[in-house]
Amino acid sequence: MIPLVLSLIMAAPAYAQSLRVRPLVREGEVLVSFALDGMFTDAMREQVQSGLKTTFTYTVELKQKAPAWVDRTIASAIVSASVEYDNLTRRTTVTQTLDGRMGETRVIEDPEIARQLATSFERLPLFKTRLLEVNREYYLLVRAEARPQNRSALLPFGGSTSALAKFTFLP
Repeated sequence: MIPLVLSLIMAAPAYAQSLRVRPLVREGEVLVSFALDGMFTDAMREQVQSGLKTTFTYTVELKQKAPAWVDRTIASAIVSASVEYDNLTRRTTVTQTLDGRMGETRVIEDPEIARQLATSFERLPLFKTRLLEVNREYYLLVRAEARPQNRSALLPFGGSTSALAKFTFLP
C-alpha cells in the first residue's frame, strides 16, 4: 500500500495544473485573460491524436465580496474550446464558443498552436462595468474542465481546476 501511495505522490507533478487569471477594466468592460497550464498532458495529447473530440470549458464568474455572507455573483459567462484531430488530413480543428454562441473556428496543422487556442485566452470582453459599483472589491472566479477526462479514478488530479483574481473597480 505504501509504494502505491508514494508512486501517486511522486506522479503528482506530472498531473499538476495551474490556471492563471487576470482582469483588466477598460472602456466600460471587464476584460478577462486566463491561461490553463498543465492540462495538456501526454495522455491528453494522445486522446486528441486519436481523433476523440476534446472540449475545454471555462466557467467565468464575476463576484462581489460580501462580508459575513455568501459572495454575490454579478454575472457569469461560459467560454469553451473544442479540439478535434482529423487523422486523414493531419489537421486539428479548434472551435471556440462564448455562452453557446459560435465564435472562431480554425483548422491548424501545428498541435502547439491548437493547444494554445484551447487553453489560453486574452482580454475577452465578458462583462460590462455598468454592473459594478465604484470603489467596491470584486473578483473573477474561473473554473476549467476538460471533457472527456482522461485520468485514472485513483488520481485526484487532472479533471478540473479553478483560480480567482481580485480587483477594485475604479473607473
